[in-house]
Amino acid sequence: MTEATSSKYSFSRIFSTIKTAIKGDESFDYTKGSIKKAVILLAIPMVLEMMMESVFALVDLYFVGHLEHSSFAIQTVGLTESVLTIIYSLAIGISMAATAVVARRIGEKNPEAAAKAGMQAIIIAFVINTIISIFGFIYAKEILLLMGASQEAADYGVNFTRIMMGGSLCIMLLFLINGIFRGAGNAAIAMRSLWLANICNIILCPIFINGLGPIPAFGLIGAAIATTTGRSIGVLYQLYHLFNGKGILKIVLSHFVPDWEQIKHIVKIAAPGVLQFVIASCSWIFLAQLVATTGGDHGSAGYQTALRIMMFFILPAWGLSNAAATLVGQNLGAKQIERAEKSVFTTAKYNVIFMAFIMIFCLLFGNFVISFFTEDALIRNIAVEALQIMSLGYIFYGIGMVLINTFNGAGDTWTPTKVNFFGFWLFQIPLAYVLAKYLKMGPTGVFMAIPIAETAITLASIVLYRRGKWKKVQV
Repeated sequence: MTEATSSKYSFSRIFSTIKTAIKGDESFDYTKGSIKKAVILLAIPMVLEMMMESVFALVDLYFVGHLEHSSFAIQTVGLTESVLTIIYSLAIGISMAATAVVARRIGEKNPEAAAKAGMQAIIIAFVINTIISIFGFIYAKEILLLMGASQEAADYGVNFTRIMMGGSLCIMLLFLINGIFRGAGNAAIAMRSLWLANICNIILCPIFINGLGPIPAFGLIGAAIATTTGRSIGVLYQLYHLFNGKGILKIVLSHFVPDWEQIKHIVKIAAPGVLQFVIASCSWIFLAQLVATTGGDHGSAGYQTALRIMMFFILPAWGLSNAAATLVGQNLGAKQIERAEKSVFTTAKYNVIFMAFIMIFCLLFGNFVISFFTEDALIRNIAVEALQIMSLGYIFYGIGMVLINTFNGAGDTWTPTKVNFFGFWLFQIPLAYVLAKYLKMGPTGVFMAIPIAETAITLASIVLYRRGKWKKVQV
């Protein structure tokens, strides 16, 4: 075979793998064959899926950032998203448990048990989120004030927050059902559901915010209507593929009958998983409140702008690291521990490369990116500073994400929970408070505490990963 022919063959093979990843292939066995191919097949749709999840906030941020009272609007979107991270935490925690159980059952070649486990997880999520949605809708204004918003900003944004909190079930189901698909090895459907939801949001946002024909201009409220509608459409797409009977998961009516033993089993895995993300989310909420009280409306708006852009880059890396959860779960189910370890290393290597590139991009072009979202000079200056400081920890973020997903994919949800508790509550929060308040650094001190704490969390995770407790967990 000539060099030109060999090169052409390699390119064709790479292109074929990418095409298969985007299209989806439930027949692929992730417990056999090339680990690199397995990571790519899972990672590409997962990265694209998480990119689309991060686009939700950026689209809202772009359009509301050009409204008349942009500082109030940006602050409302940012603070509401900070509170919604609690919903995200619940959704991610439960979906992580679903991914672990479904992946383990698929690895054991028992798709019937995998399908039933997925439906029991949906029952749990529906009950929990119904309660949260009601309270979030009723106490929306109090939530904004508690987060540090001024009275004027809270009055301006209360209806936006009501709609977002009231429609949070869609957030929960998007994450959870995608977790079920990922556990089954079908990350492509998860990706397409987020793409559909985002396309709808991008189309509807300018229509509902600025008005079109008979549709009035709802302003900030229009962003909430568009986002909730887009997510709802994405959930309907998920449900169609979940129940059409063509995938590896065959759903039957009996799966919706509560199985209290299995629900208890899923909750046992999910509880520390939810707790680990609630711990992280509450830390982010505290930091947002600390920035709002030390930096005022413009400081808060700048931080929230930088945070949304940061999440745009972080979530795709999280998507890539999700490949480790599926591969670890399925390979532990197939009793292939060494292959599970190799999958973690390969995924971590790809994530480090990706995050290194993003770090350089943010340091060089942060000002240009920020200027696209706001024309307010005060907001822009704070946002640029925040983005560049936080980006210094990107490489460690990338490694840490893979290790967290490794623990969770193995069902060892207590290890990252303990790491998060010590890293966020006993280190990051006190550090941010001391830097911002006692050393009079204000928002800059908060920005610095973020990469410092994330680096420490990653180093602790590496030590715990090498001890190998995650390999012995029974799911």
